[in-house]
Amino acid sequence: MSSNKSLKIWIDGELLNQADAKVSVYDHGLLYGDGVFEGLRVYNGKIFEPEAHVRRLYNSAKAIRLTIPMTPDQMIAAIALTAKANQFNDCYVRAVVTRGIGYLGLNPTKCPNPTVFIITDLIEMYPKEMYRNGMAIITASVIRNHPNALSPRIKSLNYLNNILAKIEAVDAGVSEALLLNADGNVAECTADNIFMVRDGLVITPTTNDGILEGITRGAILQLCGKLQIPCVERTIQRYDLYVADECFLTGTGAEVIAVTKIDGREIGSGKPGPITMRLLEAFHKHVRGEM
Repeated sequence: MSSNKSLKIWIDGELLNQADAKVSVYDHGLLYGDGVFEGLRVYNGKIFEPEAHVRRLYNSAKAIRLTIPMTPDQMIAAIALTAKANQFNDCYVRAVVTRGIGYLGLNPTKCPNPTVFIITDLIEMYPKEMYRNGMAIITASVIRNHPNALSPRIKSLNYLNNILAKIEAVDAGVSEALLLNADGNVAECTADNIFMVRDGLVITPTTNDGILEGITRGAILQLCGKLQIPCVERTIQRYDLYVADECFLTGTGAEVIAVTKIDGREIGSGKPGPITMRLLEAFHKHVRGEM
């Protein structure tokens, strides 16, 4: 997070200094994790895939019966305004919609006005050398939320599922943890989607496996098509990852990063693979409008 005291935060239509940007302790987003959010990127002064991100934000809100008090176009304009106010040409964006201020009970109808705020700031998910050398991950004992409990397709403020798995990763001395679903199949990592490569085929779990439909994930699927790299969405198991030729993660913050060890098992050559590096290069060109 930036230590810039002059950073501007957009809250309910107003740009405030970082020190003055506050949310009520009675806000149900704080009290109950009742709300939704999106993480976006700005590259070269342009928001990356704004319509896709905002569509997912509004779909998440609809799924929890939360009405966002502005149109999608107004949301995109507010994001652009906040980035411009902070003079960012390249940055990370966090757009958040909470249920709003209510009382100490659960009833969301007691929250008349949702709270909307937008943060633009700098982010570095992983150190640069990790992008060159790859990263190690572990499989968490915590499973991904069951879709009939809280659908992973809803990007909600309740991130305890992910946080508990992240704690296991930190305890193991690695940066990420893989979550399995209730059937024991591969879902996703705490903040990233996962891909594997086997015999030249790129494979990633399906939405039925308990994943968030990542925007970067979608961009990689499209890039595979452009580069004529065979790619499929299908259910995979930990065994498939262990014997993969390559593995990599995708996410708005992480972009594309190779996984070279899972649960102590070296993946492929133990170094970022050629298809991973080709997709990483292509993604960087894609976000800069070079392909």
